[in-house]
Amino acid sequence: MLVLDVEKLSEMSIPIGTSWLLGACMEARGKQDLWMKQKPEVLEVLREQAIIQSAESSNRIEGVTIPADRLRPVVLGKAKPRDRSEKELAGYKQALDWIFSRKRQVSLSPKVIQRLHATAQGGFSGDAGKWKERDNAVVEILPNGERKVRFVPTSARDTPQTMDALCRRYREAIEDERVPPLILIATFVFDLLCVHPFRDGNGRVSRLASTLLLEAHGFKVARYTSLERLIEQSKEDYYHVLAECSRGWHKGKNIIIPWWNYFLSMLRLAYKEFEQQVESAQARPAKSDMVRQTVLALVEQFTLGDLAAQLPAASPQLIKKVLAELKKEGKIRLAGKGRGARWEVIQ
Repeated sequence: MLVLDVEKLSEMSIPIGTSWLLGACMEARGKQDLWMKQKPEVLEVLREQAIIQSAESSNRIEGVTIPADRLRPVVLGKAKPRDRSEKELAGYKQALDWIFSRKRQVSLSPKVIQRLHATAQGGFSGDAGKWKERDNAVVEILPNGERKVRFVPTSARDTPQTMDALCRRYREAIEDERVPPLILIATFVFDLLCVHPFRDGNGRVSRLASTLLLEAHGFKVARYTSLERLIEQSKEDYYHVLAECSRGWHKGKNIIIPWWNYFLSMLRLAYKEFEQQVESAQARPAKSDMVRQTVLALVEQFTLGDLAAQLPAASPQLIKKVLAELKKEGKIRLAGKGRGARWEVIQ
């Protein structure tokens, strides 16, 4: 049963912690125009880096990866995708481009969600942009390799009408103005994940929908800081909260506040990073900052060659200089010795 019901939501008490997160996000939105007036070259570096990280992280969460030397060229359209993984990576970037290029607010509808899915799939699958035709399940793979059904989403038969209802309820709730937009956005995304309307790519669509709706309400941080990367870095919490809040969803007996807190925490963290990036970039050349942000966003171990492949505009000397600075600051370390040595970010 959809949580997005304006009558029920308007009667709920918002805990102090959730209210604080809401206030922090609203305060950050009020400051973002000031941060966005910084040097254009700094923002351009942040924007390029964020869109690459977003495409990579969102697809990697779904198990889709490509070689490091292909990442940047494929995402930026400088290399033609070779296979399904590369097409999906390029498709996700195209979906973000579509979101960020909107000059007028997009009215949320099932067709918009289907368009996001079709674009993010890169045109590879035959059911891109089409509701699932068979019932599906959210499956968890246990450490011993066993598969466990964690959640059974809305049936394929009921998906079209449920998506119609979800989008309609969101539009009506926004117009009603009794519930804060950020709460409505978080709730819409949660219900979307529970419906699981597509055969594949539901996680990607949920993250794109988050960005689309945040943009529509003036929260532009996803242009400069990757929300997808932050979710990937906290994916254990992400899956835990989803599992906790989806129990009892079909009967309308689930909890939602932990999901609100997670969603708002990621948005607040994104704004905090954006502010720090803008402030620190003032004291460094844009290329140097681009190298720093690339390094600190890496989840796995990496080599100098991996970085050089992702940062063709940066010289090997600059990359080595930034690595030395980050090591001195205690943010990265060298794992191993000799030719097999690799760098890693200290979490």
